[in-house]
Amino acid sequence: MSTAAAAQSWCFATVTPRCRATVVASLASPAPSSSSSSNSSNLPAPFRPRLIRSTPVFAAPVAPAAMDAAVDRLKEGFEKFKTEVYDKKPELFEPLKAGQAPKYMVFSCADSRVCPSVTLGLQPGEAFTVRNIANMVPSYCKIKHAGVGSAIEYAVCALKVELIVVIGHSRCGGIKALLSLQDGAPDSFHFVEDWVRTGFPAKKKVQTEHASLPFDDQCTILEKEAVNQSLENLKTYPFVKDGLANGTLKLVGGHYDFVSGKFDVWEA
Repeated sequence: MSTAAAAQSWCFATVTPRCRATVVASLASPAPSSSSSSNSSNLPAPFRPRLIRSTPVFAAPVAPAAMDAAVDRLKEGFEKFKTEVYDKKPELFEPLKAGQAPKYMVFSCADSRVCPSVTLGLQPGEAFTVRNIANMVPSYCKIKHAGVGSAIEYAVCALKVELIVVIGHSRCGGIKALLSLQDGAPDSFHFVEDWVRTGFPAKKKVQTEHASLPFDDQCTILEKEAVNQSLENLKTYPFVKDGLANGTLKLVGGHYDFVSGKFDVWEA
């Protein structure tokens, strides 16, 4: 298989604290080893290959029994919610049938470890929530990122939320991807790198002010700096700017450290 064709299937990539190298291989090819061909001579040591899917190619079908079990898990989860929560709290769920009036708008990472409703104890109807890679808010632009822009506009103009909260978290893969980006290097994904570049100014700030720190420490700092940048980006939306000027809206940053069990919060 040619290199171009292989790039349409899978690539082997290794990620080290300050360097990332990508070696393209076909599905039928073994992972490159440190003893193989000239390509391996350029790889950082030790070489620990991992698969990164760059296009929607299925390596192997999921066993029907496993798929059925996964679906059953969702059904069982809902039945437990219905009997233990929904049916026992009509005072909470009955008003929601008529509409919503959340006080908060929450931007949180899509990471499965950091569900804001769980970590902040938010009930249904309390928070209008947007989750994406690295909990980022891009600047106002009517051409790009309409999904985020429309959510902010609806929350502020229609729902009249009082507080917009942007929450970062520990060990964020999106933040690590942002800090690992090399100028001029090809992207491994269709969307991920372009999206996390939203936080590029925060990345440059951390690299300039904390250049002597190890990569992981820079990531920890960037997790919060990216939140600060998103808070500043929120101020580029005219309806957010109006709400701040009128005193009807407040912006707050947060950081959830699930390693130590800490939650920090600060005003923009």
